[in-house]
Amino acid sequence: FADLVSRAAIKARCHYVNKKWLGGMLTNWSTTKKGLHKLRDLKIKHKMGRLKQLKKRDVTGLKRQLAHLQEYLGGIKYMTRLPDIVIILDQHKEYIALLECITLGIP
Repeated sequence: FADLVSRAAIKARCHYVNKKWLGGMLTNWSTTKKGLHKLRDLKIKHKMGRLKQLKKRDVTGLKRQLAHLQEYLGGIKYMTRLPDIVIILDQHKEYIALLECITLGIP
């Protein structure tokens, strides 16, 4: 099911969250922006080969952090501001997302 959501969102060129909704993803947007910046920064460092200059233990930790950020924030990595609208497929399961949207007035 999560695969279908991601493929449809990518095809439609939309942002998506297909894993567990992180509480405060929208209401605590400043913290989410820092995580997105960290994700982009780590991806660039990984592509440029800058991680090879670090110790093996540090590289392992950064790769683990990159994988975690990619898993939970990968679908919104290019999001620069709060969305105008949010589509929630399972409102009972993603109740936190629903509450955040209500709090921020996002339809």
